[in-house]
Formats: sequence, structure tokens, C-alpha cells
Amino acid sequence: MEKAPYPVPPLGLCLLAACLRDHYEVKVYDGVFDEGKSLVALVEHFNPDYVGFSIRNIDDIVMDREIFYLDGILDKFIRPVMAATDVPIILGGSGFSIFPVECMKLTGADYGIVGEAEVILPALLDRLQFNLDISMLPNLITSEDWKIQTGSSFSYSKPILKRFSEIDSWIDFTHYLQKGVYSIQTKRGCSHRCIYCTYPLIEGIKFRTRKPADIADEIEQAHKRLGFITFEFVDSTFNDPAGHAELICREIISRKIKVRLRTMGINPRHTSDELFELMLEAGFYQIDATPDSASPKMLKNLGKGFDLPEIEKMALLIRKYNIPTMWFFLFGGPGEDDQTFMETVEFIENHINPADLVYMNAGLRIYPNTPLYSIAVSEGRIITGDAVFQPPAYYFTEKITRSRLDQMMKEVSMLYPNCLPALETSPSPEMIAEALTLRMSKQFDEPMFRTLLRIRKKWRGEGKI
Repeated sequence: MEKAPYPVPPLGLCLLAACLRDHYEVKVYDGVFDEGKSLVALVEHFNPDYVGFSIRNIDDIVMDREIFYLDGILDKFIRPVMAATDVPIILGGSGFSIFPVECMKLTGADYGIVGEAEVILPALLDRLQFNLDISMLPNLITSEDWKIQTGSSFSYSKPILKRFSEIDSWIDFTHYLQKGVYSIQTKRGCSHRCIYCTYPLIEGIKFRTRKPADIADEIEQAHKRLGFITFEFVDSTFNDPAGHAELICREIISRKIKVRLRTMGINPRHTSDELFELMLEAGFYQIDATPDSASPKMLKNLGKGFDLPEIEKMALLIRKYNIPTMWFFLFGGPGEDDQTFMETVEFIENHINPADLVYMNAGLRIYPNTPLYSIAVSEGRIITGDAVFQPPAYYFTEKITRSRLDQMMKEVSMLYPNCLPALETSPSPEMIAEALTLRMSKQFDEPMFRTLLRIRKKWRGEGKI
């Protein structure tokens, strides 16, 4: 149901539907905008043999806000469906995959699949249909046995199945045309070792890439169906492994596909003039940069795998090619202190375009089976076996008080209007309305965050904030 900063269409769910439709009749319900209102009526009309729920996030990972999404998921989706039908309930999704046992206990679901399900879910349904043994299916968890089948490690499909999600054929995509994006994966897995990250747990520790021609085919076909829309590459990092992003851009350019592209994290280690030139020519109008810190000490402590000179090089290229960028920094990790904080602030001051957004978050969400979890155990912050599920558990350095860090972040945001603490990143309805009016009157084609920063600076000058 989360729509901030923009609504995200259910890519994984639609990929599953595409894998099932050869042998099953499938209906996809999108809860982002309807928020459960018509779900029971749909279930009663469709009369399914199985119902699956894809849980994308457990909470919002903002330490002071702690929005626990499962409460709404239970009240608006799962419990009403369980009251309307007694068919098996199957859970999946990235959020579920991080806390499978906890989600099974909380919801009372019959089955759950950890990680990608394009192979496992059809296999499970086939076996259930003919009352066959399911005990050897990997990545499966059941209400009778809250242990992952075939051991504690997950299996991953290699290569990735050649399926297109065709999101717009499964849901009403008109809701996403104004603010949303069309999600595309170019790979799965992540070989990096960031201490807090769950991507390697969910998708595996090796990059499994798709062919650039297949990626361009998917974009081209969706573009023909929907017209001029924005596509977002939702990989953990777009330009990993080295050279793959360049091949994708060249494929899009060679076909003369005129689309708007944006992407999540850019790895500083693999940036170059060639990469940014190709990205601009392919249609990129916005990127995310997620170094998390600009302190050499903290980059090492967070396990980032790149160094400060590489971040500075990336920042230089971003400004050289004037690519609108949202920057993300995490404060409060192991070893953070006044000096490491100021090193990051100095980088922001010296290297980041004031027209670009800087997102500042304090405290690192602790997830099971991550290096940060082990660090928290070794420091006595949590006990081995703690679920860290609800309430969410966070790591915060002992070398600087939370109140002091909050005050320092506030002072930075006052000095630099483009720097926003996490709690201030959701614009008010009034700010959104003024931004939309300004974009229409001035015919702005810039990313929305830049327009919102214009309004923020204006309001700051008028004393409204």
C-alpha cells in the first residue's frame, strides 16, 4: 500500500503469474491503490483453488517512524480472505523471505516460499493438485514445519527464467502512469558484502544477468503497449557486473527506443565517461547514488567494497554530465563518530550538486543472517536467536549519542536545503500541489524531487519551514 516516494508496481507477482498461466488460470490483485476494498469480492467471484500474497516490505526501516506494514497487510488483505475462503494460503515476496518463520506464525498461512518462486511455486501447485510429496521442494516452509525445506540455504534459478512480467496485462497500470514507473530487472543477486543488506540473502551472492537483447525486447514491447512511460531498473546496483550496463544501453540505443529511464544504486567502482555518455544517450534522466558514507573508515566498516576516491570520481562524473541524482547516506553504523559524520558532510558540501536530493537516515535496520546481526550479537546488543522482527531492531553507534546525531543532521539540513533527514522526506499535500502547479506552468521536465527542492528552498526563504 506504500505510495511514497512513488507507487511501485508488483513486478515479482506479475512474473509469477506469467510463469503460471500456461497451466493455470491466474488473477492478479494489486493492493497499492485499492488497499483491499474489492479483494474479497474478487476472491468470491474468481473462486480460486489457491491464494498467494506477495509481501514486499515488513517495515519502513526509518528508526523513529517504525511503520510496521504487516498490521495493515493482515487487517486489509490476509484475514478478510481467510474469512471468505478456506483454500490454501501461500506467502512469498522479499519481505516474507527475510522473516519467513515470523510471517508464517503471525498470519497462519499454509505455505511460504523463500526467495524467487518462478520454479518452486508451479512445482508446489502441481504436487498439491495431485496430492504428491512436497518435502523435497527447496525454499519451502509449511504450517506443519517452520523450517526451510532441504536445509538452511536457499536455491536460485540459473539462468533467470526468460519471462517478461508484462505488468500492464495483469493490473490496471493507469494508476502508475503519472507518478509510478515500469519496473525492469536486468539481473539478480549481489556479490557485494554490505553488512546490513539482504539482497544476497534473497537473490544469491552471485550476479545472474539477463541478456541485453531480452531486456531491450521487454522495454520495447511495453513501450509499444503503453506509450511514453518511465522505466526503472530495480537491481541492487545497475552497473554491476562491470560492462553489463554499457551493453544494455547500447542495445537500447541501437534500436532507437525513445523512453525515459531511471535506476537504483550506481556502484562508484564501475563508473566512467563511457557509462554516463551511454546512459544519457539511452534515455536516463535520473539515477540513485547509494554510497551510504563518504568516510574512509565507515566505508570499510559498512563493507561497501569501494573507496572515497571512487565516490569522488562518481560525483565528478554526475556533475559533468548533469544527471539528476538522489544521494543516500546512512549514519550511526559501527564506529560512526563526530569525525566520520563530518567527513561525509564535507563530501556533500564539496561534491554534490545543490539541485540534487541528499537523503540522510540514522540507524541501521538489523536483519537476520547479515554481518550486522553478528556484530550486534558480538557487542551484546541482541542475543543470538533474537528475531529482530517486531518491534524492529536497529543498530546505533555508541560513539555518538542519538540526540547529538539528530541535532547534527538538523543543522546540516538547515545549511543545505537539499539535505533531508528521513523523517522529512515525505512532502506535504500542499507542497505536492504547488510542485504540480509549478511543473505545469513552467513546463518542467525535470524529476519531481528537483521541483520539490525548488519549493522547499522557496518556503524556507518565506519562513514556512
